[in-house]
Amino acid sequence: MKVREAMTNDVCLAHPDRSIREAAQLMTEHDIGALPIGENDRLVGMITDRDIAVRAVAAGLGPDTKIREVMSEQVMYCFEDEDISDVAQNMGDIKVRRLPVLNRDKRMVGIVSLGDVAVKQGARQAGRAVAGISTPGGAHSQSH
Repeated sequence: MKVREAMTNDVCLAHPDRSIREAAQLMTEHDIGALPIGENDRLVGMITDRDIAVRAVAAGLGPDTKIREVMSEQVMYCFEDEDISDVAQNMGDIKVRRLPVLNRDKRMVGIVSLGDVAVKQGARQAGRAVAGISTPGGAHSQSH
């Protein structure tokens, strides 16, 4: 099965010059914990609820802080024509629960989550990815 068959097509995309308050409101409205960040028709980052809590609130930054100040700029992604089993394995290896999905022109076309993998491929495949994510991977930096 290809990623395009499992991914969510309707993806909320935020601009890096919007505020983290707006990002949090979008997350609440769409019941999501991560937002892809796009600028000039390109994926330029991701922001998670954890980024807002750790990189902004814990650092004393206010709600009008621009997304670009706290987003992750190094975004892992996959392509829509990749095999979902390979992508799920990769998600476990790189310890992420969701990946933006790009077409071969590097335009964002969706997002794939472990929930999508579980629904389309079964709990066993998603479980292997979760096990990889849950394995301690050494020191993690919450800064840029």
